[in-house]
Amino acid sequence: MTLTQLEYIVMLDTHRHFVLASEKCFVTQPTLSMQIQKLEEELGVKIFDRTKQPVIPTEIGSSIIAQARTILREAKMIQQLINDQKDIMTGELRIGIIPTLAPYLLPPLFKQMLEKYPQLNLVIKETITEEVIHELKSNRLDCGLVVTPLKDPSIKEDTLFYEELFVYVSKKNALYDKKYVLASEIDPEQLWLLEEGHCFRSQILNLCELRKSSDFQFKYETGNIETLKRMVDKSDGITILPELAVMEFSKPQLKLVKRLVEPSPAREVSLVTHRDHIKTKLIKTLKEEILLIVPKAMQKLNKKKVVEISY
Repeated sequence: MTLTQLEYIVMLDTHRHFVLASEKCFVTQPTLSMQIQKLEEELGVKIFDRTKQPVIPTEIGSSIIAQARTILREAKMIQQLINDQKDIMTGELRIGIIPTLAPYLLPPLFKQMLEKYPQLNLVIKETITEEVIHELKSNRLDCGLVVTPLKDPSIKEDTLFYEELFVYVSKKNALYDKKYVLASEIDPEQLWLLEEGHCFRSQILNLCELRKSSDFQFKYETGNIETLKRMVDKSDGITILPELAVMEFSKPQLKLVKRLVEPSPAREVSLVTHRDHIKTKLIKTLKEEILLIVPKAMQKLNKKKVVEISY
C-alpha cells in the first residue's frame, strides 16, 4: 500500500470517473486503474463497484476511502510543519465561501493576499454552506467562510465578525418613509428571498417568522443578493441585505435602507475548518487579512443579536 495508491482512490471517489481522476492525478487512465486494482488485490476487497456508472465505492470501499483521506491529510502535515517552521507562505489554500459573502469580501481580500503573498495559490469555491461543510469533511477544502453557528462537532468555528441585517425597500413601498422597521411590519407577499439552500434565506424566514405562514407563497427566488436588490428597485417590494452589501451604497441608495429596531438582527460570520485541519499558519494568516478588511465595529456584537439559522 502506498500514498500514491491512496491518492488515486480518493481522486476516483471525488470524480467518480476513471478518465477524470487520471487527468487530475497527471497519469494515464490504465496506470490509475492498475494501481487501484493492485491495492484491491493486496487488501483482498473491492473498493469500487465498476458495474455502476458513474463508478461508486463499495460499502467497505467507502470506509477505506474515508481512512485514506485521513492518512493523506496527516502525511501532508509533515510538509506543512516544515513550511510553518520556516515561516514560508507558499502552497495552496482551498477556500469555500457562501454567495452572500463572496461579492463583497473576495475582491479586496484577493488583492491584499496576492500583493503580500505572491507564492500562495488561492483556490476559491463559491457554494452554499451545506456543500462547504461536506467538502471540508472530504478534505476537498481547507477552510470555509460561512454563517454560523453550525452546531457540527466535527467543524471548528472561529468567529470573524457580525453583519447587521438591513431592510431594503422600494420608494413605492409603505415602509419607505420609516426610519426604523419592525420585522412584523414586513409584508411577506412583498418580500424577495434567496432560493432554497441558502442560510441567509433561513435567517430571514426566522427573523420575519414566516415559517408560521402555511399559505405563504414566494413570487420569485434567486441565488444572488444583487438580483434581489434590483427586483426591489423595479417593484414596490422589500428584501433584507447584509451589512457588507450596503457599505458602498451611494446616498440615493442609502435612502432605501432601513434599520430594524434594536437589538439589531445580525448574522455571525466565521472561518470554519475541519477539526483535523493541517494548514494552521495559512488559515491564521487568512483570518488576519480578513480582519484588516472588515471594520472594527463589525468585529464586536455590541447591540446586535444573532439571528438563528435553520438547517
